[in-house]
Amino acid sequence: MLQFNFSNHLHECGTDEAGRGCLAGPVTAAAVILKDGFFIEALNDSKQLSEKTRFSIQPLIESQVLSLAVVHLEPKIIDEINILNASIKAMQECIVQLQPIPNFIIVDGNRFQPIQNIPYQTIVKGDAKYMSIAAASVLAKNHRDLYMDRIHEEFPMYNWKKNKGYPTVEHREAIKKYGISPYHRKSFRLLPDQLRMDFEF
Repeated sequence: MLQFNFSNHLHECGTDEAGRGCLAGPVTAAAVILKDGFFIEALNDSKQLSEKTRFSIQPLIESQVLSLAVVHLEPKIIDEINILNASIKAMQECIVQLQPIPNFIIVDGNRFQPIQNIPYQTIVKGDAKYMSIAAASVLAKNHRDLYMDRIHEEFPMYNWKKNKGYPTVEHREAIKKYGISPYHRKSFRLLPDQLRMDFEF
């Protein structure tokens, strides 16, 4: 059973990201402040929900939040500052877009960096424990999936519409065959034996 909030603060926000383990595409974060009375029976950690359920509850989430923000951070930034820092940066950028600015933050996982001196708490598997983090996880996953569907049209050979940039056998075989795209993360181990691929974009 998901809990409504962690603290007693009026404007507590939950934040989460999607796409950390992908070989291509952005890392996408979302942050939300829930309205009082927020409740969606099907809500859970996005990884526990089918694609159909995730997209069916998105309008319900959006109608029951006081504020929300979603941010994509591109592979170039991921390569420059590493995926952990990029994930944190994406969540921070979401949080500062919220209105009102939250007075407490709960974060899925165990790593975060303070933003605007707002107190925060990291929570391992928080997306399966707190409604705001679960809602953020669904929004981040859905927005990232749609982003990957769009760039699939540019580079259909990688089948991002299906694998969303994750390191599937099919995705890695396509990298081996076609090389990398501008959307691939050059700092990641794109192939098991890491064949050197020097492509400039």
